[in-house]
Amino acid sequence: MVGLGDNNNLSCQNNISSKAKDKKKNKKKKRGGSKRKMTAEQTSAFKSVTEWVYLDRHHHPNSSSTAGLSSWVVDDFGVQKSLGRGMEKMVFELHSHSKHSDGFLSPSKLVERAHGNGEAVTEETHYGMAELSLNSQVKVLALTDHDTMSGITEAVEAARRFGIKIIPGVEISTIFSPRNPEMEEPVHILAYYSSCGPTRYEELDKLLANIREGRYVRAKDMVLKLNKLKLPLKWEHVTKIAGKGVAPGRLHVARAMVEAGYVENLKQAFARYLYDGGPAYSTGSEPLAEEAVQLICETGGLAVLAHPWALKNPIPIIRRLKDAGLHGMEVYRSDGRLAAYNDLADTYNLLKLGGSDYHGRGGHGESELGSVNLPVVVLHDFLKVARPIWCSAIKDILEGYAKEPSDTNLAKIARFTRMGSFKGSSPSSRGKDLIDRCLASWLTAEEQQNDEFEAIRLKLSHATINLSGVQVPIETK
Repeated sequence: MVGLGDNNNLSCQNNISSKAKDKKKNKKKKRGGSKRKMTAEQTSAFKSVTEWVYLDRHHHPNSSSTAGLSSWVVDDFGVQKSLGRGMEKMVFELHSHSKHSDGFLSPSKLVERAHGNGEAVTEETHYGMAELSLNSQVKVLALTDHDTMSGITEAVEAARRFGIKIIPGVEISTIFSPRNPEMEEPVHILAYYSSCGPTRYEELDKLLANIREGRYVRAKDMVLKLNKLKLPLKWEHVTKIAGKGVAPGRLHVARAMVEAGYVENLKQAFARYLYDGGPAYSTGSEPLAEEAVQLICETGGLAVLAHPWALKNPIPIIRRLKDAGLHGMEVYRSDGRLAAYNDLADTYNLLKLGGSDYHGRGGHGESELGSVNLPVVVLHDFLKVARPIWCSAIKDILEGYAKEPSDTNLAKIARFTRMGSFKGSSPSSRGKDLIDRCLASWLTAEEQQNDEFEAIRLKLSHATINLSGVQVPIETK
C-alpha cells in the first residue's frame, strides 16, 4: 500500500511498539487517521509512481500539472483520493504465491482476490455513524511463486480484466554456505522483472528447473524421515496436494500431515517436524545465494532479500549478497516497519520493500493481500532503481528481434503476453503491432524517446522476415 506513516520502533524480535499499537487503535476510531496534504517530495514521487502504474491506460489520475493531485491526501491508511462518500487507495503487493508453487489459489483467482479486497470504514456524522466505502484494491501485484514463473501469463491475462499491473517475479530458494558449515542456512531471494520478463530466460529457467527437481528429492526425503519417526505419510498424498506439475515443498508436506491427522495444523507441523534443522527437515539442490543474485542481475531483474527476520545470521548474509549485487531487502510487514532491518538496509544502502507473502491458506496467522503499508517515497525509490534496469532488458530483447525478426525472437517479447489477438496477421505486422503495443505499455514517453530505442526502430525499419521463402520488410512507424 502506498502510505506515509512508518513505525520506527519495532524491535528485531518483531514486537510492535507502543506507538504502532496506538496508531492501530486510532485507525479503528477514525475514518482514515489524520489527513495530511502531500509534501513536495511525496507529490513528485506520487506523480512518478502513478505514471508508471497507468502506463497502459489512456486516462489516469496523473497529469502534467499538479492540479489533478488536489483530491489526493496522505493519512494512516496511505495515499488516498476522495471519491464522494468514499476513498480510493493505491495498493502495491510485492510478495504473493499461487497454486503454481505452494499457494492455495490459481493465478487468476489470486488476481481476482487482489481486485476484490476492500474494507468499509465508519465515520461519525451529524446523523450518527455512517459506513463509507474504502476502495483498497491492489493496483500492482507481483506474483512471486517459489522457483517458477509458470503462473505469470495467466496472472497477466486475468489482470487485464481488472486494471491491475503485474510485475513478473519469482522467489528463488538458495543456500548461504559460509566457511563454517554450522552457519549454513536457506535464503530466499525475490526477483522482480519488467513486463517482458528476464532477458536471458533460458539461463534462469535452467536454474529454476534444477531447484524444482531438487524439491522433489527433498520432499521425498522429508516423507522418508517422517516415516522413520513412525508417521506413515504417503508420497502420493503429498503429490496430490501439490498438484500436477508442481514441485512439492514443505507446505505441501505439512498439509498432507494435517489431512492425515498426524498434526492439528500447519503451525504444529512446522514447529515439531519441518522447521529448519528439524527432525524431518531436508535440503534440496539450491544454488548458492550469491550465484542466484548475480544471475538475477545478469537477466535484467532486481534482487531483493525475502523475510530477513527469518534468518539466524542476517548480517553476514546481507553483506555477502550486497557484494554480489543485491538491490534491496524486505523491511515492511503488515504490522509495520521493522526498525532493526530498516537500519541494516540503511547500512548497506539497500532498497526497503515488503509484501504480505500471501499464500491464501486462510486463518488469522496470514497477512492479507495488500496489507503492507509501503510509503510512496519508498515505491518511488524502488522504481528509480528498477526502471533503468528494466529499460535495458527491454532494449536487449527488442534488439534481438531487430537483428533476427523470427517467430522465436517475437515469442521472447510476448513471453507473458497472449498472442491470440495477433492471429491471422502476417509475422511482420504482428511484430510491428506487438512492439508498438509493448513500448506504450512498458515505457513512459520519455523512456521511449531514448536514443537507443530510436536506433532499434531504425533497425526494424530496414529489417525483413522470411515468409514462405520471400523476404518481407517489417513495417514500423
